[in-house]
Order: sequence, then structure tokens, then C-alpha cells
Amino acid sequence: MIINNDEIFESLHKTMNSYHPISDEVWQELKNISKIRTIKKNEYAFNMYDKVNSVTYVYKGLFRTFTLNDKGEEFTKNFFWETRFYGPMIAMLMNLPITSIVEALEDSIVIDIEHDKYREILKKYDDLKMYHILYLEKHWILQKDDTTSSLVLNDAKERYEKFKIEFKHILPRLSQYHIASYLGISPTHLSRIKK
Repeated sequence: MIINNDEIFESLHKTMNSYHPISDEVWQELKNISKIRTIKKNEYAFNMYDKVNSVTYVYKGLFRTFTLNDKGEEFTKNFFWETRFYGPMIAMLMNLPITSIVEALEDSIVIDIEHDKYREILKKYDDLKMYHILYLEKHWILQKDDTTSSLVLNDAKERYEKFKIEFKHILPRLSQYHIASYLGISPTHLSRIKK
């Protein structure tokens, strides 16, 4: 996998600016606390009970976050693809081990941003605060609320129809197993719905 550090960092910069413009000063500080990393398909970016101190930007690749019940069954909580961020925010904010696993579904290139140092920079700059608020509103409040409502209010067929719309751009990259795991149904049930 060929890595062009400048191109990778520029992608992060452009993505952040798409939510709210950040100053050159903030950008330099962010670059100083960031590290590029490659992750192979099927490897875990974070494993359950790890202590994690980074929010990760996906430059190339696809990930899923999943958890296990007491029977060892997997439940996919979310997917993350190019220009999206993943990270165990609740665990980091509360200084706890994580309770989910982040798995690479493809060979991937990411940027890890040190969370504790990011929080220090966040306290100093209003432009970064605005970026942070707008990102959280879009992806952690509005999107999460819609997903939670769908699980309670919609049957499996309706959830699948919504899934196809929300994730249409990555649908060909997902296995039936991962889609079913996200919808909270078996792959066999998903096959019946598709027919």
C-alpha cells in the first residue's frame, strides 16, 4: 500500500474544514498530535477492554464497530468509511476500557489523533470548538437518534430499506453477515427479506 503522508493529512484537513474552517495554527497543532497507521483487513483497530486514547480518521478503508453478548453473538453498532471518524468517545471521556471492537473490513489507512492532547487544543480555539460541535451534532446526535428510533419503531424489512438508503455508498462493500448484524437479525432472515 503506497502512502503519501501529505495527501493523507490534506484529506483530514479538507474534511475538518467541511464542517467548519479551522485556522492554520490549529491545523499545525493537530498534525503534531496525529500519526498515520495502516490496518489490514480483519485486524482490530481497537479490541474490547483496550484503554484507548485516540480518535481515528479513515483516509482509506472500511470499519465496523461491534459488541458481543453473553452468548458470543456479534452486534454491529456502526460502520465507518473514508472521511469519517471512529473512536470510543464514552470510554475516553470516562477513562474506562472500551466495550466494543473496531474491525477493519478492508485494508485501510487511518490517522490516529491523540484524544487527551486534542482536548487540550479544543479548550484553546473557538474554531476547533465549532468544528467539534457541528461534527457531533451531525453524526452523534441526529444520526444516532434516527438509528435508535428505527430499532424501536420499524420492523426488520423497514430497517433494511432505511439501511439501503443511509449506507448506499458502501452497500457493495458490506457482507450480508455484517448487514444482518447491524439490523439485529440473522443472515437467513435478511435473505428472506431481500426476496
